[in-house]
Amino acid sequence: MLALELAKRFRKNRAQQRFISFISMSSTVGIALGCFVLIVLLSVMNGFEKELTGRILSVVPHGEIYSADGRGIENIDAQLYRFQQDERIAKVIPFTGLTGMLQYKGDLKAINITGIDVADVQGKFSDRVSREDWQRFFQNTQGLLVGKGIASSLQLTQGDKVQVLIPQSTDDLSFKAPRTVTLVVSGVMSVGGELDNQIGLMHLPVASDALGIKEKAQGFQFTLHDPFSAYQTMRDIGYSYPQAVYMSDWTRTQGHLYNDIQLVRSVVYIALILVIAVACFNIVSSLVMAVRDKQSAIAILKTMGATDRLIRHTFVLQGVINGVLGMSIGVLLALLVAPNLSEIVSAVEKLIGVEILSGDIYFIDFLPSQLHWQDVVVTMVVAVLLSVGATLYPAHKATKVSPSKALH
Repeated sequence: MLALELAKRFRKNRAQQRFISFISMSSTVGIALGCFVLIVLLSVMNGFEKELTGRILSVVPHGEIYSADGRGIENIDAQLYRFQQDERIAKVIPFTGLTGMLQYKGDLKAINITGIDVADVQGKFSDRVSREDWQRFFQNTQGLLVGKGIASSLQLTQGDKVQVLIPQSTDDLSFKAPRTVTLVVSGVMSVGGELDNQIGLMHLPVASDALGIKEKAQGFQFTLHDPFSAYQTMRDIGYSYPQAVYMSDWTRTQGHLYNDIQLVRSVVYIALILVIAVACFNIVSSLVMAVRDKQSAIAILKTMGATDRLIRHTFVLQGVINGVLGMSIGVLLALLVAPNLSEIVSAVEKLIGVEILSGDIYFIDFLPSQLHWQDVVVTMVVAVLLSVGATLYPAHKATKVSPSKALH
């Protein structure tokens, strides 16, 4: 292809073209850096989203409904059977939730305890609680599993007796002493992040009795096949439920984590697309200077019968070569780094002795990464389109070169 050969010839470095070559090289480096950082950061966002789904949403119920009064859920068995026929629901279990203060040796710690049927959720917490702790919890109806943060704050160990203070409301809003439930710490569970500082598990009958619930349970917890449909699904279930109930879903309690990830993903994408766009402006600069430098060559080509289309394609290809070269370098580096980013960051942490993500603050203590090929493809397409767009004006200027003036 003649246009491609001419583009390669025009790109050859000469002494008088060193500045143009420097501008051209800077555009290539800028595009490569933008593509590399964009793919790596999108992979990190994908990793956080995966860990959120795998860790938090594997423990936190995707949705809940619970009775609006103190009686609990009526006709539990019939309602369980009805929910089991719903194709959107993967699993549903009865629960009773209570919020109170955990007291041990005079120290207090706020806690959200969920009363559950242990047999229903054994697999759900299998990798969050040790086998020995779970066995002790299973065997002791007064047992309590507490989050790692709570156990650390109160210095709890297995076998410690604790009191749970449950506030009581009255019709006239007068003060009433809290109910007290004595439990035995069976073990510690670790979910990650803030949940470790507030979560607890106890047996369903004990929790229902502590709240004075007349039925078996206060409500139902749902695990859905599609966690991200929880908002609509729980409203469909709640509005059609035959009893007055409150509705809740994970987007209300933990949704800020997912929203933060999506917000950062959008900001990163916009910012780095702009970085690539700025790098492409260097293509405009280098090509405009190349057109001025090559006026005599363009004029000679025109006198030899070269068409405007050939001249235009020549300079478009010259700029696209820079863009494709930078995009290729950036994508190849990203393909090498992104899948191994967790190991690389871990090695850097050990080398400098600084912890980037603390498990006490975040729901994970490492930097996750998951490469999605659609991110790679979109990045490549955007980089190429911006590169092509940057060549249109200089290529058009090249077709306007007058042979009579250039060769004068």
